[in-house]
Amino acid sequence: MSAEIYAQSYFKSALDINRISLAPALQQFNGVAMVCFLHLNRIICTEKTPMDNIAEPSRVPHSRIEDALAMVLGTLMVSFGVIMLKQAGALTGSTAGIAFLISYLSPLSFGSTFFLINIPFYWLAVKRMGWEFTLKTFCAVGLVSLFTQLHPLFVHFSDVNPFYATLFGNVIMGIGFIVLFRHKASLGGINILALWLQDRFGIRAGKLQMAVDTCVVLASLFVVSGPILLASIAGAVILNLIIAMNHRPGRYRV
Repeated sequence: MSAEIYAQSYFKSALDINRISLAPALQQFNGVAMVCFLHLNRIICTEKTPMDNIAEPSRVPHSRIEDALAMVLGTLMVSFGVIMLKQAGALTGSTAGIAFLISYLSPLSFGSTFFLINIPFYWLAVKRMGWEFTLKTFCAVGLVSLFTQLHPLFVHFSDVNPFYATLFGNVIMGIGFIVLFRHKASLGGINILALWLQDRFGIRAGKLQMAVDTCVVLASLFVVSGPILLASIAGAVILNLIIAMNHRPGRYRV
């Protein structure tokens, strides 16, 4: 029961008693007291506390040094996840999935294939996202391609469970993607094409992305085994869930 309701019931009871045993002047005094009490209660309830006067912090953009460090950290994580997937003989969707398929079917490495596939999409990135985003994406793609060549020189997987490597590799890649996204960078490719086609021709970006991923999965039937394919699909789901839960526009201030 609020203070206002309690006061009304209290003074109503008091007035009922006064009608029986007290003089009319005292009844009028109780009525005036009730009005004063309710007015004071409204003032107290509506008064601002010191916490109400604290202004929300303004958005502070990332510095160039922070962007550079995040670029290195994000691409290190994505490229290490790629190495784990390659060790398991697995793959993923989008442009990286196409690069995996080509690297499995040809002497080309994943790093060089991934870098070459992304080249045609930079023009679309400039038109759709601007020069800053395009330059960051170009650097991110280049670093992922470079790190996938360097990791095997320092890390060797002699015995790793393919299912575990596929799932955990996608977890690491998802975290790396979040780091890149938070600093306004990406790994380009099909995502940029999907956004451009959506703006130009009204084709839903999600539908194109799903179509490309479906083609990658169908093509992989002739390259990887059934269990590894299932692990790859499960890993792709985990990766997208990590991005969906941790990268929502408007949730974060920087």
